[in-house]
Amino acid sequence: MKDVNFKKGDVIFREGEEGDSFYFIKNGKVGIYASYGQDSGECLTSLDAGNYFGEMAVIETYPRSATAVAIEDVCVTELTADEINDYFKSDPDKVIDIMRHLCNRINILTDDYTDAAATLAELKATEAGSRSEGFLAKIKKFASEYKRNKKYADKESVEATQVADDKPHSDGYTGEVNTYNKGTILFKEGETGKCMYDVHFGEIGIYKGYGTDKEQLLTTLMSNKFFGEIGMLGNVARTATAVILKDETTVESIYLDDLKELFRQNPFKVDMILRHTSFRLRQLTLDYLDTCRQISEADPEA
Repeated sequence: MKDVNFKKGDVIFREGEEGDSFYFIKNGKVGIYASYGQDSGECLTSLDAGNYFGEMAVIETYPRSATAVAIEDVCVTELTADEINDYFKSDPDKVIDIMRHLCNRINILTDDYTDAAATLAELKATEAGSRSEGFLAKIKKFASEYKRNKKYADKESVEATQVADDKPHSDGYTGEVNTYNKGTILFKEGETGKCMYDVHFGEIGIYKGYGTDKEQLLTTLMSNKFFGEIGMLGNVARTATAVILKDETTVESIYLDDLKELFRQNPFKVDMILRHTSFRLRQLTLDYLDTCRQISEADPEA
């Protein structure tokens, strides 16, 4: 763990490189670029002091998906993969900080993905001559997003989150563990999230519109899966309903206040949660870019 200074214009890391460290900005500003140095290059976002960047490549052992450049003189704390646990031990609140950072990114991207999916549905349902200028601008926006990130979008997804799941989640220190019977509702769509969950045994269904004529089963979760972390860490309403599908399903409830103690007692599980959340963000990014691709292909003029 060390502080590193970069001058304005310095490249901190490049897209495609293997990531062996991530960064915390102490002061200054960093730009995150796609296709940096090329005609199609664009700044995806800029980050000020107090933000992390580069963490996904380290948590998942995955090549960098973008290039980081100092927009102005900056000082960052550089942390290698081997130093993550020591960094968290020095201040367990950092565990929550970086998880919340990932969840906030998921929330923002989810809004973009929802907008892109709605745009694609409308694009397929309308005639070319009836599209408003505002709608055409959306089409061009999402098509441009795909073209700018085409290299990343065309990569096969690597389920790096599975690397951490080489032993049962029930091993070692655990928090509040309960057993439920089929039909029990763990949480409802629209409720404020109070905790996240870890499935030790059994089966759970995640539904949209549960109990209505629009009910849709989104996914089924089996043993050794986490869920519900976005509602807890992002302090947002649940976007779906979680229902027990099998008798004697055993679930661990992990509250925000439990995370620091969980890290002290069972850092391996916190590492698994980090990998799970990072992978979820990466998979959502790929799904979003795939929707942008479909928009681009559906309207060649975009």
